[in-house]
Amino acid sequence: MAEKRDYYEVLGVGKNANADEIKKAYRKAAIKYHPDKNPGDKEAEEKFKEAAEAYDVLSNPDKRARYDQFGHAGMSGAAGAGGGFGGFSGGGFSMEDIFSQFGDIFGGHFSGGFSGFSGSGRGQRSQRVNKGSDLRVRVKLTLAEIAKGTTKKLKISKLVACDKCGGSGAKDSNAYSTCPTCNGSGYVTRVENTFFGRMQTQSVCPTCGGTGKVITSKCDKCGGEGVVRGEEVVEIRIPAGVGEGMVLTVAGKGNAARQGGVNGDLLVVIDEERNPELVRDGNDLIHNLNITVPTALLGGSVEIPTVDGRVKIKIDPGTHAGKVLRLRGKGLPDVNGYGTGDLLVVVDITVPAKLSAEEKRLVEQLAGQPSFAKAESVKNQNIFERMKNFFQ
Repeated sequence: MAEKRDYYEVLGVGKNANADEIKKAYRKAAIKYHPDKNPGDKEAEEKFKEAAEAYDVLSNPDKRARYDQFGHAGMSGAAGAGGGFGGFSGGGFSMEDIFSQFGDIFGGHFSGGFSGFSGSGRGQRSQRVNKGSDLRVRVKLTLAEIAKGTTKKLKISKLVACDKCGGSGAKDSNAYSTCPTCNGSGYVTRVENTFFGRMQTQSVCPTCGGTGKVITSKCDKCGGEGVVRGEEVVEIRIPAGVGEGMVLTVAGKGNAARQGGVNGDLLVVIDEERNPELVRDGNDLIHNLNITVPTALLGGSVEIPTVDGRVKIKIDPGTHAGKVLRLRGKGLPDVNGYGTGDLLVVVDITVPAKLSAEEKRLVEQLAGQPSFAKAESVKNQNIFERMKNFFQ
């Protein structure tokens, strides 16, 4: 499989491009590579799909933020996490998907020079499909859940398809008539002046919304909307290594659409639960370890926390404050599968605030010994200075 091009490169825009610039760039690319302008040209068709995929990501603030942070790997990581993440960015979408999703950018469906956005023959039209709105929920995870990945079951209050009419909004299958505005075509035609010249365009019929028919007798439960307020338990598979603020998209689990359309998506925002002993720094974890003076001088075994539970580590004799002990592979996994971080243990020495007379006498005796007469320079101070902000 060929490596994907950068989405900004595909649309020919900079990384600071605003929404309007991205939309204009996509429109320009889509017109250039439109199947009707390039009949039988597979390369043009692929570029058309590539532009639609880039626009799908860059026009969505959540997807764009994730792409800016993780690149294509971040998009595929979310898409592969639970079998239900991602939209177009997951790949495999059809020309019909593109035309139904982004057709409004072109001011309607072209005719007279363009065969319509179905890409399957002149004069054949694709019906507009209602799209339900997206929902956003926040999920709080512990470091242990982030380290291993987890599955969450959430009860979501949302619009669901009416169980009486099956989401159609009609009383029964005979409660329809042909739309008087478009005569059943689903579209109304008008002539416009464009940069291609004088062109006939079609737009979705405002009366029937593109279905070509109107309801004559509404469902008495949903009032013709096809949706009612309800609840659904959604199971979400969250991959290991996710981070604070990351957004996972669960396709089709948002609000149901009016009159039997396509459900919206569920946007899952990740919150990290604060751990009192471990601080996250990317994929690394940091623990501030306090040891006693005797342990620092003589060495010993101490217990520290990890995401898997508490473990014992060895402290060497003569350990200085500020020394960093690295436990490789005891951090968090990368969300895209690029290895696992480390656990960094920053050593601090607890000095008693008060001494008894006997303790003071013993310390004074030690102070006169050769090993205590001259203090050694503390190594790793630069590392400690870099990390100490985590513990202030």
